Amino acid sequence: MPFLSEALARIRPSPTVAITAEAAALKAAGRDIIGLSAGEPDFPTPPNVRAAAIRAGMEGRTRSTAPAGTPELRAAIAAKFARENGLDYAPAEVMVSTGGKQVLFNALMATLDPGDEVIVPAPYWVSYPDMVRLAGGTPVILPAGLESGFRITPHALAAAITPRTKWLIFNSPSNPTGAGYGRDALRALTEVLMAHPQVWVLSDDIYEHIAYPPFRFCTPAEVEPGLRERTLTVNGVSKAYAMTGWRIGYAGGPRRLIDAMTTIQSQSTTNACSISQWAALEALTGDQGYIAEARAAFLRRRDLVVGLLDAIPGIDCPVPEGAFYVYPSIRGLIGKRTADGRIIARDADFAAALLEATGVATVFGAAFGVSPNFRVSYAASDATLTEACHRIEAFCRTLT
Repeated sequence: MPFLSEALARIRPSPTVAITAEAAALKAAGRDIIGLSAGEPDFPTPPNVRAAAIRAGMEGRTRSTAPAGTPELRAAIAAKFARENGLDYAPAEVMVSTGGKQVLFNALMATLDPGDEVIVPAPYWVSYPDMVRLAGGTPVILPAGLESGFRITPHALAAAITPRTKWLIFNSPSNPTGAGYGRDALRALTEVLMAHPQVWVLSDDIYEHIAYPPFRFCTPAEVEPGLRERTLTVNGVSKAYAMTGWRIGYAGGPRRLIDAMTTIQSQSTTNACSISQWAALEALTGDQGYIAEARAAFLRRRDLVVGLLDAIPGIDCPVPEGAFYVYPSIRGLIGKRTADGRIIARDADFAAALLEATGVATVFGAAFGVSPNFRVSYAASDATLTEACHRIEAFCRTLT
């Protein structure tokens, strides 16, 4: 009898987490490392949010909460959905989890059976396909390359839907590309979904507030209210408020789905950290000035990085609409050799050789389902990003 489960064989460790850990280990060993692989803002959590957490701790708000979250936070989330997205969710249609990742995991575990299919547009966040597999479903990868701006088309979506399709996972702005779907593009997709009533939509809106004009964020159930009863709208405080380590994600959706997800959570983590929930309440209801300040900094960094990388021969770096990543193509570098004679046959070879030669840690495109590319997080200072891009340029010029 095998000791480890068959489910474990269906998944792999997160490549982004692994590369970030490798970079940290190299830095601890004395290497001059610039880590651009982690997907988290480099700014401190806003002072009012940190103060709210301290206050909650001093007031003894350290007990377990209801599995779906405190009444105060669920009400604030419902108000946020109404205020910012035009979505009418009652607090009972909202739940809080230990990060957005657990929200997604709860939803998939509560709904998937063997043979159920989940459409996952690629490039995708590395965890989507593995969470589908772990829940017993089958990820159906729907590629969208550089030529389509990393966006799926209505025709491609319609062609991917089968009688076994249960979910479409939708992420805009996207990790890893930063590509966003404007209202017209999203409406064209929702028209396809309205013609297939068995397909639910899992909309991961975690980068909602990191979107750059003229792009304007919108979410599927907002664009097409007819999808409300089969859409789970997922968000969190991690990216918008620099709270990745606080582990608070949330979702709004139909009551029967929220109740099912709450049952799953009640038998796993029970509830998200109580202190973090009170901090998240302050994030959603307190001073919102941080969001505009962070967005302006990320926009400046985006333009800096795109300009520097796109000028490198062999690299094509599109301009993202949101998030804090760029996803350059290295098609022009495939087949070249490093200074020590190794062939760059894949984007994984490029990322590994770049880290070894220059100390710049990035994530290879195959981890996200579309190659040959690499992902750079520009959640770092302007000086750090400039130095990293100069190292990447110098490395690329050594390739022959």
